[in-house]
Amino acid sequence: VIFRWWKISLRNEFRESRPGEIKESQEDFLDDSSLHIQIAVVFGAKVLEHVLNLCRGNYDFLERLPVPLLLYIISFLELEDIARLSQVSRRFEMISNSNALWENIVENLCDTITPEMKELAQEMGWKQFFFTNRLQLQLQLRRRRQRQDARNKNL
Repeated sequence: VIFRWWKISLRNEFRESRPGEIKESQEDFLDDSSLHIQIAVVFGAKVLEHVLNLCRGNYDFLERLPVPLLLYIISFLELEDIARLSQVSRRFEMISNSNALWENIVENLCDTITPEMKELAQEMGWKQFFFTNRLQLQLQLRRRRQRQDARNKNL
């Protein structure tokens, strides 16, 4: 673990100062509570916790995957598993409830999606669209058409 710092100042006495540096093995870093405090003050508790976990060998690779890859993987899960995954962390909650995920799920599970259905899904949200039964969707589509027809007549 390498901790570096620089003094930034307009004062003449600090213009020639060199960066400071502390290098410690992972084991030594885990025992150095004064350095933990410095890191927590400068970078925050989350960064300190992350560095401590890295030194302990606790990596969470799934949490670090890019969102498009996670969306692809999650789209293969059962609905109950997606609901459970949304409770793991804030990041997974956001991804599990995202329009991108539910649009992918709807497109994979539904035979045909008309452009009109897509517009309705974008208005109401893809997750809500997925869980709305067919009769309610038909009613909403009919109402949407009627509103559009009324607008077109007024123009």
